[in-house]
Amino acid sequence: MSGPSPLRSRLELLGREIVKFGAVGGAGVLVNLVVFNLVRHTTELPVVRAGIVATIVAILFNYIGFRYFTYRDRDKSGRTKELALFLFFSAVGLVIENGILYAATYWCGWNTPLQNNVFKFLGIGIATLFRFWSYRSWVFRALPEKEPAKAPETAGRR
Repeated sequence: MSGPSPLRSRLELLGREIVKFGAVGGAGVLVNLVVFNLVRHTTELPVVRAGIVATIVAILFNYIGFRYFTYRDRDKSGRTKELALFLFFSAVGLVIENGILYAATYWCGWNTPLQNNVFKFLGIGIATLFRFWSYRSWVFRALPEKEPAKAPETAGRR
């Protein structure tokens, strides 16, 4: 009997990646929401600025988690480029996330603490889909697959 099929192996790897991404991302969501609510309740910053502060703290937290846990086996040769791409795609995610909060707060007038948290959470969810795709496609790229080792031919087989 042969080993697992290449498709099954890839699906298993993707499944593990999603679980790890989700673990780091879930902790990042918690960091984001805790910082957001702390800033909202302890400062006079407007809601979207508080959201931006919280997102920046979560981005820093997530980079450490993604680099050293989720994608620790990925190419590490270009850390400067990796960090620049991570910050770029994180900034796009920040705009998505806090743009939704902005629209709900200032265009729709939904500005209670509960509504702020609901739309902050919704923005995080939508931005997370974009971040997952961009981080795995552009930032934490997989190393090229190695050719399977060929069995050495034995001279004088019987």
